[in-house]
Amino acid sequence: GTRSAVLNTEARTVEADVLSRRCVMMRLVDFSYEQYQKALRQSAGAVVIILPRSISSVPQDVVRQFMEIEPEMLAMETIVPVYFAVEDEELLSIYEQTRAASASQGSASAAEVLLHTATANGFQMVTSGAQSKAINDWLIPSVEGRLTGLGGEDLPTVVIVAHYDSFGVAPWLSHGADSNGSGISVLLELARLFSRLYTYRRTHAGYNLLFFASGGGKFNYQGTKRWLEDNLDHTDSSLLQDNVAFVLCLDTLGRGNSLHLHVSKPPKEGTLQHAFLRELEMVVASQFPEVKFSMVHKKINLAEDMLAWEHERFAIRRLPAFTISHLESHRDSLRNSIMDRRARIDTKALTRNTQIIAEALTRVIYNLTEKGAPADMQIFTDQMQIQQEQLESVMDWLSSQPRAAQLIDKDSTFLNTLEYYMGRYLKDVKQHHVKADKRDPEFVFYDQLKQVMNAYRVKPAIFDLLLAVCIAAYLGVAYVAVQHFGLLYKMIQRLSLKTKQQ
Repeated sequence: GTRSAVLNTEARTVEADVLSRRCVMMRLVDFSYEQYQKALRQSAGAVVIILPRSISSVPQDVVRQFMEIEPEMLAMETIVPVYFAVEDEELLSIYEQTRAASASQGSASAAEVLLHTATANGFQMVTSGAQSKAINDWLIPSVEGRLTGLGGEDLPTVVIVAHYDSFGVAPWLSHGADSNGSGISVLLELARLFSRLYTYRRTHAGYNLLFFASGGGKFNYQGTKRWLEDNLDHTDSSLLQDNVAFVLCLDTLGRGNSLHLHVSKPPKEGTLQHAFLRELEMVVASQFPEVKFSMVHKKINLAEDMLAWEHERFAIRRLPAFTISHLESHRDSLRNSIMDRRARIDTKALTRNTQIIAEALTRVIYNLTEKGAPADMQIFTDQMQIQQEQLESVMDWLSSQPRAAQLIDKDSTFLNTLEYYMGRYLKDVKQHHVKADKRDPEFVFYDQLKQVMNAYRVKPAIFDLLLAVCIAAYLGVAYVAVQHFGLLYKMIQRLSLKTKQQ
C-alpha cells in the first residue's frame, strides 16, 4: 500500500497531459487500473479516488472491475499518498472545474490554449495531518463465550467461530457486510437459539458449545492463532484441550444460492464431523432443494504467506475443522473489498443459510437422525424460528461502521457492544487480546488512516508567469514612454531657448 500521507499539490484529472507532482483526481465510475498506473508512472504527487455516496447506484460491471483491481492496489507498494473520498456537491464541483482546466483544447490555437490555461481556476489540495507512522502497542481483541453441556465433566465441545473484522483498500471505508458481517450475524443468532435450548433440562444437550468472535481475521487470522496458542500451549485446562468434536467457521453467508463446506482433510466416516457433513447434505436436499451444496477439499499450503480459510488455523493444530461459505474459492475478491456493503446482502438468503446451519448442527448434537427424525422435519419453527428481523438489525449495525482491525481496540464501542450482545446469551464471556511481537511482528499497523483534506482555490503557475510578463511589459512600455517624454521635453526646451535668442 501507500507509505505517505502528507499532501500539498495542485489538482488535476487524469485527462491532463502532465501529471507529475500533481494531485490526480478520479471518479470511481471512470476509474481504471491503466489510468491509476499512468498517474503513478508519471510521478503524480497524490491520487484521490472519489466514491459515490451509494455503491448500489454504481453499475455492477464497474463494481466488479474495481473489486478485481483492489488486490493489485493493495499488493503494490506506492510512495505517493492514495486517498479515497465520498463525493458531495463541493467535491464534485471541484472535480468538474479541475477537469475543465485539465482538458485539452483540441484544435484551438496555441494562444487560445495558453489563455484558457492561464485563466482557468485551479485547486491546491492540502492535508492537515502528519506523516503516517507505525503503532507499536496496538492490540487485536477477540471475544469468547460458552454454553456448558449437561452431563459428565468430559463432554465433547463444538466450537463455532467467525471473524468480525473487515478489510479493503481504505480501512475507514471497509464495512465488510458479507465478509464477515454475515458470519458474525449467524454466530450471534446461533448463540441465541442454543441458549434457549440449553435453558431447559429436557433440551439441554450433552455438548459444550464454545463461541469465538475472532479479531485479525484479515491479518492471517492472528486472533485465532494466539487464542489457540494460549488455550493449547499455555494453560492446563480449557475446552479446546479436552474433547473437541469439530470446529465450524462461518464466513461470507449473506447471498447466493449455494453453500460450500471447505475442508483441509475430508472427514472420515463414523466421526462427528462426517455426521455434520451428511446432515448438511440431507437438510439442503430435503428442505432447501434450490440450494447447491458441495464439499470443497483444499490442502493447507504452508508455503503461502496467508492461509485460505480460518479453519486452517485449527487444522494446523490437529483439530477437526471446516468453513462454511457461499463462496467456492477463497480467492474471491468480495472477501477484501470496500465494495462489500449492506446493499449486497440478501437477507432472505442469510436467514435461509442460518436455518440450514442451525438445523444440521441441532440434528448432530441431539442425534436426531439416529433417533428416527424425518429428514424434512424443521426444528426451528413457531416460537423457536430464525428471526429474520433480528438478523437484519444485526447486519444493519455491523455494516454501518468500518471494522478494519486497525480501527478496533479493546475500548471501542463496537467491541463493547459485541461483548454485551454475546453476554445476553452465553456464559463466561470475555475478551482475548493479541499484541504484535516487537522482535518479529507478523503485522504492523499505521496511524493517519483518516485525514481532513482542504482545497484552496488558486490560479495556475502559468498565470503568475503571464502576469509577471504583463507587468514587465507594462513597466517596459512605461519606461520607454518616460524616456521618450524626457527627450521630447528636452527638445522643446532647446527650441524654446533658440527662439528667445533670436
